[in-house]
Amino acid sequence: MPKLLWKPSEQRIKNSNMYRFMNYINEKYSRNFSEYNPLYQWSIENIPDFWESMWNFAKIKASKSYYQVVDDPGKMPGAKWFSGARLNFAENLLRYRDDNVALIFKGENRDSIKITYAELYDEAARVAKSLKKAGIQAGDRVAGFMPNLPETIIAMLATTSIGATWSSCSPDFGIKGVLDRFGQIKPRILFTADGYFFKGKSFDSLERISNILKELPSIEKVVVVPFTQENPDISNVANSVLYNNFKSSESGLQIEFEQLPFDHPLYIMYSSGTTGLPKCMVQGAGGILIHHMKELMLHTDLKREDKIFYFTTCGWMMWNWLTSSLSVGAAIVLFDGNPFYPAPSALWEMAQDEKITIFGTSAGYIAALRKASVIPGKEYNLAPLKTVLSTGSPLSVEDFEYVYKEIKEDIQLSSIAGGSDLNGCFALGNPMDPVYAGELQCRGLAMKVEAFDENAKPVINRQGELVCRAAFPSMPIYFWNDFDNTKYNSAYFEGYPNVWTHGDFIEINDHGGVVMLGRSDATLNPGGVRIGTAEIYRQIEQIEEIEDSVVVGRNQDNDVRVILFVKMAKGYELTEELIRKIKMAIRTSASPRHVPAKILTVPDIPYTHNMKKVELAVKKVIHNQPVLNKDSLRNPEALDYFANRKELKGD
Repeated sequence: MPKLLWKPSEQRIKNSNMYRFMNYINEKYSRNFSEYNPLYQWSIENIPDFWESMWNFAKIKASKSYYQVVDDPGKMPGAKWFSGARLNFAENLLRYRDDNVALIFKGENRDSIKITYAELYDEAARVAKSLKKAGIQAGDRVAGFMPNLPETIIAMLATTSIGATWSSCSPDFGIKGVLDRFGQIKPRILFTADGYFFKGKSFDSLERISNILKELPSIEKVVVVPFTQENPDISNVANSVLYNNFKSSESGLQIEFEQLPFDHPLYIMYSSGTTGLPKCMVQGAGGILIHHMKELMLHTDLKREDKIFYFTTCGWMMWNWLTSSLSVGAAIVLFDGNPFYPAPSALWEMAQDEKITIFGTSAGYIAALRKASVIPGKEYNLAPLKTVLSTGSPLSVEDFEYVYKEIKEDIQLSSIAGGSDLNGCFALGNPMDPVYAGELQCRGLAMKVEAFDENAKPVINRQGELVCRAAFPSMPIYFWNDFDNTKYNSAYFEGYPNVWTHGDFIEINDHGGVVMLGRSDATLNPGGVRIGTAEIYRQIEQIEEIEDSVVVGRNQDNDVRVILFVKMAKGYELTEELIRKIKMAIRTSASPRHVPAKILTVPDIPYTHNMKKVELAVKKVIHNQPVLNKDSLRNPEALDYFANRKELKGD
């Protein structure tokens, strides 16, 4: 049994939205649930009843109700949800129009600014009117090449209020990365800032935008938000207008929320694109809304009085997830910049100053905090903090323990896992249950998630392939320009018909917890035994001499050799003694099959813009295969360190 780190008090359980929802189900369906696991089992056995209950519990705003919750939850892909309903995504996020704070924005070395729900509605109304005046209508695409600013959320709300489809990526993407994404979906309007800040330096976006426009003829207007300069020169950007000159000058406007079908296209999200052009995943308004409200209200226990923060860019699905917090009426804290600037504890100072109650970040950030010996709980007053969320990669046992030791003892640490594909989670937190080191607390309600062994049989307490055996509302409605669903089926349903395969190894244990074991598409198969990379990373992260690492399999002599590349921490070298120490740690805590055949140093480890290690790209490089889309990487030059390594030649 893993180590118990936290248990919610009886008061916290009974004050939770999950407890309130459970009692709602008990009353509605004459049940007597008192714990999460029986409720979860009911939810996957009664999928239409669950989602209908969630619709009512979340008070989804719709101008017309549905006549059927779902036609067939076993139909994947293609299940139809809430047929007949007419609603608007933005209307559900703008249901509050009072003087409560909606958005708090903090940039590097800047005082925070606050926007109320009334002000947010007014701003969205002004931008929506201008978009309509520009001829934008339902079905058109509007894109954002924006930092994590309030104006990004305002532009998204204005866009979706009139039924247009929103898509965004981070301004640190290169020109090719932007064109690989927006070039496929052909947006008519582009929102951009003049630049962004990182580590105290300003970076210009306008020159890149002017070059992007040469290859993107669909753009009719570029709306520029001043951020790094008060009055940026936009004369070199074709068809451009400053944000304040674009939005309507009228006040007191009412938004005419376009009432649309449940599966009307809301967002276009992108795969990382490290093996070719990114897949353009089109997601429906109603499905994203109800799925996000389930995860935020029930699993995250988000309430109106909360202040929720997630360290994310606008190119990561966590931005979309975070913005849906408006539907609950909570205050969203936005940050743009480097999380370690001007000091490693910068975000925790912000957490103290803004009285953040739910703090979301990546597993990589928590590991970096620990390695930098940051002690937020000692340095800052984090009394309001009740939950820490972590995603992006598996969180190590040591980092679980670090959170409770050095951040706060009495918090719920929710390690969550899902993806851009579903804009949500398969496994995540639960305010009614304890937290165990290294474990995600539970599978999400109504997500029929199982671990399949090599014979496609569900297994418990054993590694298996993460699959989902029933449809869920936030599945992509289709892929862009994938007219016969070939790419869609290939992405999720080639392995097992009518079963979603996500590409992760997991272990589901007998008390309902989930352990993430790394990507299955980056599987190591030494001696024919499938190994998840997370099992190796978990040991490496405990070795102070190593700052970062990536592990891949190298094909040789009809077998696979495990190759570990390490980035050394400052002041350390990879000695024979350290190599022995690494191998012993892996052998003892994982297994002899996990032990790398080679351990080599590199100056840097490649990551996507969403801070995910690109094991597949590294694997291609060491096999002398081309990496087709380096522009999807945050640091593409890092791949050069893996090419033509003499240590791998003649092996």
